[in-house]
Amino acid sequence: MAKRMTLDDLVAQLRQAHGTALQAVVLYGSAATAENTDGHTDTNVMLIASEIRASQLHALGQTMRAWQEAGNPPVLELTTDEWLSCADIFPIEYADIFERHRVVHGTLPLEGVRVRMADLRLQVEQEAMGKLLRLRRSIAVAGTDAARQQELLKASIGTLLVIFRSVLRLQGVVPPRDSGQVIDQVAARCGFDASSFRAALTLRTGGRLDTATTEQTLDRYLDGMTAVVSWLDDFTPTDAARELVPGTA
Repeated sequence: MAKRMTLDDLVAQLRQAHGTALQAVVLYGSAATAENTDGHTDTNVMLIASEIRASQLHALGQTMRAWQEAGNPPVLELTTDEWLSCADIFPIEYADIFERHRVVHGTLPLEGVRVRMADLRLQVEQEAMGKLLRLRRSIAVAGTDAARQQELLKASIGTLLVIFRSVLRLQGVVPPRDSGQVIDQVAARCGFDASSFRAALTLRTGGRLDTATTEQTLDRYLDGMTAVVSWLDDFTPTDAARELVPGTA
C-alpha cells in the first residue's frame, strides 16, 4: 500500500519545486488549532511565493494529486503580491486565516492586510445564495433516495459552516471553535431550526441518521439555508467601516 502523503511531505516537495521563491506555507482553518471539537478536520494549506511559474506547477502534478488522494483539499497558491492585494475579493478566506492559521514554513506577510466589513458582507451573501441554488439543484437530483440525501447533508455542511462563521463575524462575534455552537448561534440570529444542521454535522463526523427521517431533515435544512439568505439580504452592518485584522477576526 502506498504511503499517504503527510503535511511534512507536502512542505518538502513545495520547497523543492519553488526553491527560493517560496515565501510561506500556511496551515489554516480547523487544522491550524489544537482543538478538533467536531471530530473532522480539513487540512487547508496556502502557499505564498514571490512568483509562480507554469513549470513549477507542472513539476508539482504528482505531489498535488497525492495530497488530494490523501483526502485533503487542494493547496491554495498565491503570489506575494496577490496575497497582499486580494483581501477585498476573498474576505471570507482571509478572515478565517486571520483567526486560525499556523505558519509551517517561512514567513507570512501580514503588515497592512485588512478585511473590510462591507467586502465581507457582500461575499457572504454571494456565497450563501450560490450555496442555496446548488442545494436546491442537488435535492432535486437526490429525489427520494435517502442515501443520496444523507450524502448531500454530509457533503454540504462544511461549506455552510464557513458561511455561518462569517455571519457571526458580520455581527462582531468571534465564532466559537465548536461547530455545533456556531450552528446554534446562527440559528438563533437568523431564525431557523438548528437540528437539521446538527444532524448533518453528525453525519460528517461519522454518526448516523435514521433513513425514515432523512427527507424531513433535508427539508428543514433547506428552510434554514433559505432563512440565512433572507437574513443576509436584509442585513446592513452598523459598523460597515470596521476592519478585521490578523488576530481579531
